Amino acid sequence: MAQHWADFQYEIYLNGMTGAVPRLPTDLTRLEELAEHRLGPGPVGYVAGSAGDGGTARANRAALARRRIVPRVLRDVHERDLTTEVLGRTLPAPLALAPVGVLSIMHPDAETAAARAAAAQGVPYVLSSASSTPMEQVAEATGDAERWFQLYWGKDREVTRSFLARARAAGFSVLVVTLDTPLLAWRPRDLDQAYLPFVHGVGTANYFTDPAFQAGLAKPVHEDPNAAVLHFLGLFGDASHTWPDLAFLREHWDGPIVLKGVLHPDDARLAADAGMDGVVVSNHGGRQVAGSVAAADALPRVADAVGDRLTVLFDSGVRTGDDVFKALALGARAVLLGRPYVYGLGLDGQAGVEHVIRCLLAEFDLTLALSGHARPGTVTRSDLETDGTAAC
Repeated sequence: MAQHWADFQYEIYLNGMTGAVPRLPTDLTRLEELAEHRLGPGPVGYVAGSAGDGGTARANRAALARRRIVPRVLRDVHERDLTTEVLGRTLPAPLALAPVGVLSIMHPDAETAAARAAAAQGVPYVLSSASSTPMEQVAEATGDAERWFQLYWGKDREVTRSFLARARAAGFSVLVVTLDTPLLAWRPRDLDQAYLPFVHGVGTANYFTDPAFQAGLAKPVHEDPNAAVLHFLGLFGDASHTWPDLAFLREHWDGPIVLKGVLHPDDARLAADAGMDGVVVSNHGGRQVAGSVAAADALPRVADAVGDRLTVLFDSGVRTGDDVFKALALGARAVLLGRPYVYGLGLDGQAGVEHVIRCLLAEFDLTLALSGHARPGTVTRSDLETDGTAAC
């Protein structure tokens, strides 16, 4: 019998017979406010903040909220199976943890705790290039669990080549290339605190342990950390990359490559033409372009353009189980969850991340069943309405 993620609610209720209640809210939209009260303004602002006045992040939530589910009844949903095929991998549910850097600012166990939580629940963990923990250490902590590597594609080809070789050797199976961050956006919450972890050497672990990066330094990192930071800042982003440059990544990575940050159907078509395996429809959670199109508004157009050629994934604005349902209905194969698990990490370490995963998938399982579906693959746009009309 397939696992029913929804059973988590009865686990909570039964534990309640002893007076126990969950350590964190089960409404994941409350985690940000809780984190604001418990954690420092710099770290919380870095995670919660967005580009400009935050309008793109609000638009992401509004675009999902505009879509309303139209439940169907008297369908057999007694036995459900959330298993999903993504990029040739069988996942227990259409979910992965999105790449989020510098997690040590939220909890000392950082990426290791998040990766262990994902492994414990069987969902892929996507490790950021800008992690606080070297990729090999994260791999060692998670054994044979499914893990993907996110690349910030910088100026130094030798460092990029080295990162890809290290990630493959450490068992990362999918390359996720973030394209929307060749430059850091104008982020007032960080600017007002003058808070950027990288200038303090936080979020640079993969770089500072990399032989190609070290070769560009006059002195070892520990002898002149400020010079290492400046070297990192000088090569982190590259605004000159164009579509033909993808051939370099394909040459040095023999697994699936997914391009993250695609919002226009023509860019999705170019990704397919370039031999890529997937795209993530994403505006970086509203962190990069103030005034950007909401990711959920871009999703159906991208799915229509390349859904038969590429694996279409989605992030930006996902907070609840019904958000996952809506993203699948709009054309995504699976979603990447970002900020909620980071708040869970900051509030309760690995256990907090597991709580977030279990809550999200329990709510999704219930939403799926109560809307008349036993499998994610049967959800379509006909299950949604937008402002009283069929979703587009």
